[in-house]
Amino acid sequence: MPVSQVLIDEGFEVAGIDASANMIEAFRELFPNSLAKCEAVEDSDFFDRTFEGIVCVGLMFLLPAETQRILIAKVSHALRNGGQFLFTSPKQACTWSDVMTGRLSISLGSGEYRRILGVEQLDLVGEGEDEGENHYYFAKSR
Repeated sequence: MPVSQVLIDEGFEVAGIDASANMIEAFRELFPNSLAKCEAVEDSDFFDRTFEGIVCVGLMFLLPAETQRILIAKVSHALRNGGQFLFTSPKQACTWSDVMTGRLSISLGSGEYRRILGVEQLDLVGEGEDEGENHYYFAKSR
């Protein structure tokens, strides 16, 4: 929600996809004028449109490794030329149990994300961390 609110406040149109019906219901209540779909990202058609930017904060590492690759490919096809992609996952390749969900979490690591992004015509243009030590990847479509 905070990311969506910031984007809306900056004048962007947002759309939300989540496999959780509760999360989509909350999104629809907060942002009734925004598109929303309750579905897994790997099954999504991304509203059958293209976007200037796609944000996946707190999602990528919750997906199995192969699903992460599928998602990056889908994002590449859903971005306009020069579109931007922001996602979070640890810098190092690792697995752990997610504190919030209890699910196995997987980071493919910076090198592997860079490789997959390149294969999918996306350039990793930056990385960063916030005060909570969340690692961010910033990519741009070619």
